[in-house]
Amino acid sequence: MKQLRIRTLAGLFVVAAALSWSGARLWDSVGTLPRVPLAAPIVLAVIAVVLLSTALSLRSRLRAQRERRPGAKGVEPLMAARAVVFGQASALVAALVAGMYGGVGAFLLEFLDIPPRRDQAIYAGLSVLTGIAVIAAALFLERVCKLPEDDDEDGQAAPAI
Repeated sequence: MKQLRIRTLAGLFVVAAALSWSGARLWDSVGTLPRVPLAAPIVLAVIAVVLLSTALSLRSRLRAQRERRPGAKGVEPLMAARAVVFGQASALVAALVAGMYGGVGAFLLEFLDIPPRRDQAIYAGLSVLTGIAVIAAALFLERVCKLPEDDDEDGQAAPAI
């Protein structure tokens, strides 16, 4: 399984933001722009908390397993792999969603003097911040579940699978 790259996530964010900004301009010129839901930053924050709590739990269990503490509850490899897949999928979706709300928020910055549009811009900004929190938590989870590299007989590190 390959690690997520920040460059890939940033590229998704930028493309989604550009498309969303241009789509918001077009949609607003022909009709009423759809509202940014208040639930968007809340749902993203919940996902970030779930990812972070999973990472912290796995980290403490892996540490206890490495230190061979008596009664330590181990981590099944399949469970760790599922957690990493969940984290990677969440990070990719969060990059797209944060980019989408970032583009809409950038468009709404032109209308901050109108109270409903200002509220929508705030919701979009909070969605971008919580999307970044999801990405950070997912990358932390991925790092926690990464296998340590073993040393070969020659002293060179073996590639992690």
